[in-house]
Amino acid sequence: MEYMKRKDGFSGQRAIILPHSVATMMGQDPMISTLYLTDIGYYPAAEGHFRSRPEGISQHILIYCVKGEGWFEMHGIRRSVVENQYFILPAGVPHVYGASLVNPWTIYWIHFKGSLSAMYADPKGHYPKAILPGNTSRIEERNNLFEQIYHTLEMGYSMQHLQFATITLHYYLATFTYLYLYRQSTPTHQNIEKDVIDLAIHYMKENIEKRIKVEDIALEFHLSQSRFYALFHHKTGSSPITYFNNLRIQQACHYLDFTTMKINQICYKIGYDDAHYFSRIFTKTMGISPVDYRKRDKG
Repeated sequence: MEYMKRKDGFSGQRAIILPHSVATMMGQDPMISTLYLTDIGYYPAAEGHFRSRPEGISQHILIYCVKGEGWFEMHGIRRSVVENQYFILPAGVPHVYGASLVNPWTIYWIHFKGSLSAMYADPKGHYPKAILPGNTSRIEERNNLFEQIYHTLEMGYSMQHLQFATITLHYYLATFTYLYLYRQSTPTHQNIEKDVIDLAIHYMKENIEKRIKVEDIALEFHLSQSRFYALFHHKTGSSPITYFNNLRIQQACHYLDFTTMKINQICYKIGYDDAHYFSRIFTKTMGISPVDYRKRDKG
């Protein structure tokens, strides 16, 4: 079977590979050694992404697909992966995985190990598993946890940084393994019954990395496009698409303010594949370019 392989990276990609000396130190620390990551990354539209490890590796591998498609093969069985699905490859097991040639996946991925690391993997290997957007899905919150881990490691490898990243990693992995409990543990004020427009806005936030259309949202709530548009405009004073685009720009501002992500990395995180187009939309909305916004004093 033919696979397209790419070695020069993907536009907008981010990755941190911990130095061997740091990983060794983590494996010896009483607090961190139970669970710690060695590699972490985000690959948007990862055309040509392919990995083959005939001997496996010493870490477990979490791959969470938020857009596009891919596949993995383990124990001689090949399984397809689509958006809103994840899988965990166990340590020491030979495997192969890669992005679809037609619709390459966008993935969050983490390599992790430690004396308690196996508790986060399904021992029977029933993967991939779905994480579908819904009223209590909290996808945006999960992705923010990933960003907290990544940003913490970007700041350095002091013991405090490593310990905080590890504590957050426990919670991040638990949002997958204990999905039902994670979704049911929303604060009380979030469980109050919401009307369809509140739910539609939540749906937009949960799908902020994707290209969704008005008809997609209307269909989700069993409304005609015209009825949904009228209800949305009546409550918000804005069209659904304008509101969604403003949510994207708001999230972009957050990344510009609180992360070191480059412009061509941020654009993929909010659903744009073209950094130049994103910059034009940002400038039109905010009256200032993303570069100048980042430089501007806040507060």
